[in-house]
Amino acid sequence: MAASSVAAGALLYINKQIAIFHPKASFHQIHKRCVIRRIGTSVPQRHAQPQLKRKSAPQKLVGVVGLEIHAQIHSNTKLFSGSQVGFSAPPNSLVSFFDASLPGTLPVLNRQCVEAAVVTALALNCTINSKSLFDRKHYFYADLPAGYQITQQRRPIAVDGTLTYSHLGGGKKSQVLSKTVRIKQIQLEQDSGKSLHDELRSQTLIDLNRAGVGLMELVMEPDMSCGEEAAAAVRELQLILQALGTCQGNMSEGQLRVDANVSVHRPGEPLGIRTEVKNINSARYLARAIDHEIQRQIGVLEKGGTVQNETRAYDSKSGQTIPMREKEGLQDYRFMPEPNLPPLMIYEDNTSLPAGIEACQAVVVERLREGLPELPSVKRDRLVHTYAILPEHSFTLVNEEGLMDYFEAVVKETKREPRNVIGWVTNELLGHLKQQDLSVSQSPVSPSALAELLELQETGHISSSVAKQVFQEMWSSSGKTALQIVQEQDLGLVNDTTELHNVCQRVVDSHPEQVQAIRNGNKKVLNKLMGLVQKETKGRADPVLLRAILEEKTS
Repeated sequence: MAASSVAAGALLYINKQIAIFHPKASFHQIHKRCVIRRIGTSVPQRHAQPQLKRKSAPQKLVGVVGLEIHAQIHSNTKLFSGSQVGFSAPPNSLVSFFDASLPGTLPVLNRQCVEAAVVTALALNCTINSKSLFDRKHYFYADLPAGYQITQQRRPIAVDGTLTYSHLGGGKKSQVLSKTVRIKQIQLEQDSGKSLHDELRSQTLIDLNRAGVGLMELVMEPDMSCGEEAAAAVRELQLILQALGTCQGNMSEGQLRVDANVSVHRPGEPLGIRTEVKNINSARYLARAIDHEIQRQIGVLEKGGTVQNETRAYDSKSGQTIPMREKEGLQDYRFMPEPNLPPLMIYEDNTSLPAGIEACQAVVVERLREGLPELPSVKRDRLVHTYAILPEHSFTLVNEEGLMDYFEAVVKETKREPRNVIGWVTNELLGHLKQQDLSVSQSPVSPSALAELLELQETGHISSSVAKQVFQEMWSSSGKTALQIVQEQDLGLVNDTTELHNVCQRVVDSHPEQVQAIRNGNKKVLNKLMGLVQKETKGRADPVLLRAILEEKTS
């Protein structure tokens, strides 16, 4: 009541004010204005007011990822010297005078490394520069004896490429999604040595075995948005390099090292300040490092902070990125032309060779293009179209080294449909390999042995459950064939109708409720009875014959 009195008083006061300032206004006009005022202030009537347009909520911050990948060129000798390349050699045992940067030594370019870069560029749809240049990049680390690195800053060997990669997405991670990342450039450069930190003695030792090893640096544009995409792109690149033979791609040995440039922004706005996560040597760790860094930056910005332009490292134990050093300004590497190396000339075909130079003395693109092998993407397409398997199955076959060859060998030796073989290869075989950390080449069950097992099942000698039992026996006792195991353990199908009739009758008599359910129209219960019969026969009953007998007895 008190609130009503106050409201009425306020209304009377407003009426008086309108009459004072508008003496000619009629009572109806005054009343109309008052009603409008009441509508505007009355809570239950708010829905009658025209709704104001609300500003749309700001878009969520999303990650932006670019990659710099250093691929060690598969070559017998280093990029500019005749020293051998080896991973586990004794420290400082593969070092030439040039690698140690002794005065008076000069670089001699390794043609095999140049051809490896050209082949890689062709596979990645790059434009190959007919003329590229070498530069000195100056920085001072203990494992860089010259005080500079020979690289290609001004004019790299190849530019403007693309890499199409696939990864499993969708709700159940069963849909193959294809994306493309642009490749800014591919450049040749030499690797540095390796610093070995002895914390016990508080000293650092230098191993120059790696100094001067040829590298291809591939710079990918920031076209990726998460760790999964980046890991898929690196894995596809790894497969391509291995197929080409230009890099062995063993990340655990440092043959493929990845630096990730990570930032966050709202779509449509400029890119944010990026951080660089250095020297990641695992595709799995790469995905984790990027995803953590994206969430870390989002957390900083949402709390009102500022992302620092810095270099970070990934700690696999904690699953976090940790700061290494800040990048307060653009580092001055004092690039300068390499005075001891002439421009690198690459020729499109033999007709473009200068007079006096033979094809065997030059790097000719046409010859290298003709020798390109079947690339992973082509393999996957061929598998899908040739064998009518699912795209995700082709994905698994190509990604696991040697698995595609194993699958095709089994298909050639059996009459079973490839779609039936694929399950055995990707589930049974690959599952056992993963469980024991074995490669395909180490499998105790050969393609021909698996093909024999599948033929026994195809011709009706054994059931599917027995086939898996025999496979397990073949895996644990290598040397025995599938047929030998089946005969020794009497695992063949029971085709004796009298025996099956007796077993089925016992099961039917002991399960009257299930029988009545089948007679009432619930045909699915028949499968339960079939399972009970198979249990009694240890999986040896012929499923077709078994179903026919049970249908007859429960009708």
